[in-house]
Amino acid sequence: MKTATIPAIRVEPEFRKELEESLDAGETLTEFIEASIRSTVAWRRTQDEFLARAHASAERTLREGGGISPDELMKRMRGKLAEARHKTAMRKPRGGR
Repeated sequence: MKTATIPAIRVEPEFRKELEESLDAGETLTEFIEASIRSTVAWRRTQDEFLARAHASAERTLREGGGISPDELMKRMRGKLAEARHKTAMRKPRGGR
């Protein structure tokens, strides 16, 4: 299989200098760019897989009639927030120090 090239991009000279200064010892600009692109592609694949699982889970919940309503979720979250605030207030020293 033949290799392909990635299009060249234009950047400001200051950014190029900053990029070159960030290279590890012995690392080339090409290696850095390839590693960055591979990392970004992997991250986006992970995001896509996460979203697919989330959508499937939401659809399954709707289909099976489970889950809780948004109003119930907000009610529970407000309760947890109020409890956390109360605990925090109880830990604060009173008067002086």
